[in-house]
Amino acid sequence: MHVQSCPFSRLCDTKEILTVNGKFPGPTLAVHKGDKMVIKVYNAARYNITLHWHGVRQVRNPWADGPEYITQCPIQPGNMYTYKIKLTTEEGTLWWHAHSGWARATVHGMIIVYPKLGAHYSFPRPHAEVPIILGEWWKKDVMEISSTANRTGGEPILSDSYTINGQPGHFYACSKQGTFTVLVKHGKTYLLRVVNAVMDEELFFAIAGHKLVVVATDGSYTKPFETNYIMITPGQTMDVLVKATQPLGTYFMAARSYSSAFGAGFDNTTTTAIFQYYPSHHLKPILPILPPHNATMAATEFTRKLRSLGTKSNQISVPLQIDTHLMFTLSVNLLNCTKGTLCTGPYGKRFAAAMNNVSFVSPKIDLLRAYYFSIKGALDEDFPREPQFKFNYTGENLSENLLTPEFATKVLVLEYGAQVEIVLQGTSILASDNHPIHLHGYSFYVVGCGFGNFDPEKDPFRYNLVDPPEQNTVGVPNNGWVTIRFRADNPGIWLMHCHLERHQTWGMSMVFLVKNGYTCASRILRPPHDLPAC
Repeated sequence: MHVQSCPFSRLCDTKEILTVNGKFPGPTLAVHKGDKMVIKVYNAARYNITLHWHGVRQVRNPWADGPEYITQCPIQPGNMYTYKIKLTTEEGTLWWHAHSGWARATVHGMIIVYPKLGAHYSFPRPHAEVPIILGEWWKKDVMEISSTANRTGGEPILSDSYTINGQPGHFYACSKQGTFTVLVKHGKTYLLRVVNAVMDEELFFAIAGHKLVVVATDGSYTKPFETNYIMITPGQTMDVLVKATQPLGTYFMAARSYSSAFGAGFDNTTTTAIFQYYPSHHLKPILPILPPHNATMAATEFTRKLRSLGTKSNQISVPLQIDTHLMFTLSVNLLNCTKGTLCTGPYGKRFAAAMNNVSFVSPKIDLLRAYYFSIKGALDEDFPREPQFKFNYTGENLSENLLTPEFATKVLVLEYGAQVEIVLQGTSILASDNHPIHLHGYSFYVVGCGFGNFDPEKDPFRYNLVDPPEQNTVGVPNNGWVTIRFRADNPGIWLMHCHLERHQTWGMSMVFLVKNGYTCASRILRPPHDLPAC
């Protein structure tokens, strides 16, 4: 894989963007369950870069996970690093993307993990498969946008369009001709592999006149269910079946924002692609009916239908005997502007974000190297296991004292094999928002969710412990909570963060340190010889 700048034309302008192998989106990696991938990444760009393999567990091998200054130092311009990745339980649709600043806006692609040879999907084999990557496009340089926002403390400027497989679609200037098109035969069934690679928005997606049947999410099979639309958060993947049974013609696929944060700006445009029957006349496309941008109930109704394949007689491995209870608050914060600096956040201040009131500070050496080689001073092992301050998390008119977080590089230590439950609690400290939370190195079971403050006396009795969805990215609802469970059986340093890029940039991240087990098979592998220097 060559990371390089290449000229691309969109929205009537041409500009240089970061790409992999000159493609936007980048190349699709197609493998089988249990395969080993050896991927050489050469950085021919002028920016530092790392690549993350989103949804790959990287068992005992955090060295290949990719987040900058967490599991490796970046690949500097002119240098190379080889990611050696052994797939284990992964199957389905995953993806890869840059994990250095805002480079992932254009540096991303799909990973398709097919079943082992001779094995089958959990659903009838489709006639064909169609990769769908939902993305964004800015007329300005994305890397400059992020650096400006970091300097001024304000919101990054909004994207100028969304894209489907790199193309904005019919409703944008100079874009109609390049619109992505899927040709389908009447009576056939198609599998759409959908990835939300958007930087800062959850999205509704639908196909005019067609029902979608969801069969997997985040590389894990689900009980099939029929829906008119899907709601997919940044970082998530979703596999949906579509039967081409409508009258011969031309239909729009479309995606637009689901944005529930009061007062927050968002890209209010709609991207489209073509679902074209053949042979047929090229009629004027029909547009699907998508929920309004603030349709929280529509989003919630969809996500609550997600169920794994577990049953009472065919149980899945949901941890039941929890020995590690954690609770993390998620907050957007405000800081006073330093003297002599112009800040463009609300009230002339600058934005920050935090988990349990700790805003993550990126270190100067990667945390995995510091842990493995016992380098002192790089990290503190005292990330709080519960909120440091108890308050009405989703209440109105909260104290301004809550606006300022602690800034630190802290990790939370987990014993190998711990049975972990985490309550992720949204807050309204500055403004409530949805938070798509992604955990590296693991999948987890989403056993509960709700609005308002989590009630430890009542809410656990409503947990779904039979068939909760297994995911690696989950949307914590606006002014609500989500409970996840997993077994800490993968030693290493693992990042958990909000997949809204502006929130992660502001500090909504934390790190788990999962200790080695007592056997050779439960210990971190040795670092590779070509690990990038810091």
